[in-house]
Order: sequence, then structure tokens, then C-alpha cells
Amino acid sequence: MKIINVILTGGVGSRLWPLSRKSKPKQYLEIFQGESLFQKTAKRNISFCNEITVVGNKDNFELSRRDLATANLTNYQEIIEAMPRNTAAAIAFAAFASASNDILLITPSDHLIGNEKAYDASINRAIQLAKEGFIVTFGLLPNKPETGFGYIEFEEENVLSFREKPDLETAEKFISSGRFLWNSGMFCFSAGIFLNELKTFEFEIYQKSLEAFKKISDGFLPESESSKIPSLSVDYAVMERSEKIKVVPSSFQWSDMGSFESIYDYFQEEGHAVDDDGNMIIGNNTYTAFVGLKNCIFINTPDANLILQKEKAQDVKKIYEKLEKENPALT
Repeated sequence: MKIINVILTGGVGSRLWPLSRKSKPKQYLEIFQGESLFQKTAKRNISFCNEITVVGNKDNFELSRRDLATANLTNYQEIIEAMPRNTAAAIAFAAFASASNDILLITPSDHLIGNEKAYDASINRAIQLAKEGFIVTFGLLPNKPETGFGYIEFEEENVLSFREKPDLETAEKFISSGRFLWNSGMFCFSAGIFLNELKTFEFEIYQKSLEAFKKISDGFLPESESSKIPSLSVDYAVMERSEKIKVVPSSFQWSDMGSFESIYDYFQEEGHAVDDDGNMIIGNNTYTAFVGLKNCIFINTPDANLILQKEKAQDVKKIYEKLEKENPALT
């Protein structure tokens, strides 16, 4: 039995445009103490895992290879998707590539995590539960009514329900109740248990993913077979339906770095300059003044600028979606 860190690298990071682009998504930006989030993820789990499986796509696998080489990590295997088919299929590929009793620690590639002692305790507990046959998710103790995350209703290690991203009023009720955790998007389970549950609840995803995996060549999955796989998240496919679910309530510091509000807070903690009104400049050393503005961020890149109020950071995705239709070269 091995313990394998399965790193999912398929995200684009549209809410961090214009820093994050299809050609270099947010997980590969080396702006976190000189490292990328992908590198930090891979290095963070070395002490728990025997090897790494990177599940990416044909557009970013070279970025993954470069980051792993820079981090001096060589013990990994690649699964390179021909097209995005969401997380249920991505995890299925990793499970097919593993022995049935191997424990898979599923981690997105774009999380920033602190408090190593608390993180270690949560991972070790999840591995123990996975060895007992459970499918484990990690829930983070929330510190504010965040509307950008899904929530898990819990009692001890039992999952009572999964909730979609709430509006502010609902999020405030979640927090005040003390019965909800942020859904981290991290999981731990044996490969065989996961595949059995996927086969039970989403047989077509299981079958079509297996057909594609059987034709993998040098790590690359075939396009024709991949196009037939239904696209569904692992949350909908398995997590919200399985009777084997457990949650590890966790207190480590966690952020998916999914918005410029998160980037702002991180940069400020690292000593990045902020003016007296809470305004920040990213990517530009030219003198820039903010007049009559508070808590704004100016992001400068060679081909695009973004100016936003920090509290509206979630709305950047709308700009990205508009550009995909009107000026895809900028995405």
C-alpha cells in the first residue's frame, strides 16, 4: 500500500485575471515567497506520501514539469488530459493508475496553507479514516461569512449536508450556528473505495473514464475517448451521495487564493505596500496615486490593467467570461 498525493492542476484561475491566464494559470505564478502554489503543494505533502500523481491537461503539463524540476522533485507520474472533464473523471484516472488499496490524498494545486502542526494532524487523521474504508473530506473552521466557498454541515466527524456557495445572509447564519465548515476541496480515500462509489453513483463516468485510461500513451489520454466522458464534479458525483463520507474538522490556515481579496491579504501580510486608504498596486513600480478611492487594487500587466474595489473581487470572473467571448487572446 502506498500513500499518493494526487495533485489536480486543471484550474484557470479566472478570478485572478489578468495575472492568471490560460497560458500560465494562478497555480504556476511564482509570487508566493518566490514559489508557485503548485510547488508549495507538492513540497507540503512529501512527508506523508510515497509519490506524486499530477493530473493536468495538455495546456499546462510543461508548466508542472518545470515547477517540479525547480523544486527538485522527481518521483512523480503524470496523467495528461486531452480536455477538461471535471474532477470526478480526473480523480478516477488517478485511481485507475493506483493499486486498489493505495491511499489517495487529493489536493488542488492552488491552495495556500499555514500552521503546519494543525495541517499534519488533519492529514494523519484523514489517512487513518481512509484506511478504515471511509471517503474523507476536509472542512475548515470558518473565520468569516465567506460567500465564495461551499460549506459542510457537520457533527463531530459526520457530514450532515453539503451546501452550495451561500449569499451573505445565509453565510452569516452558517457561521453563527457553529455547525458549518468551509469545504476545502481536499479529499482522502483508497483508490478502490472511490472507484466502487463512482461506479455505483455515476457508472457512465466510471466506464468512459476507464475506456479512455486503457488507451493512455506516455501519460497522455486519448481525445476521442475523453470527449465521451460526462463532465461532473466529484462533489456531485460521489461526495454528496456516498454513505461512507467523513469530515475532518481542521484548524490550519487555508486559502484557495481564488480572488484578489485573498491576494491582497497575503501580500499585505508579506509587507507589500498599501497606502493610507488601503489601496494596493500589483505589477507596477511606476508612481501611482489613488484619489478618492479606498481599498482598491490596481493590477498592471503588459497587455491589460485591472482596477477593482477589494470587496468586489469575486466579480472579476465576469470580466474574464466577457473576454472569452469578445477578446479571447487576452485570456
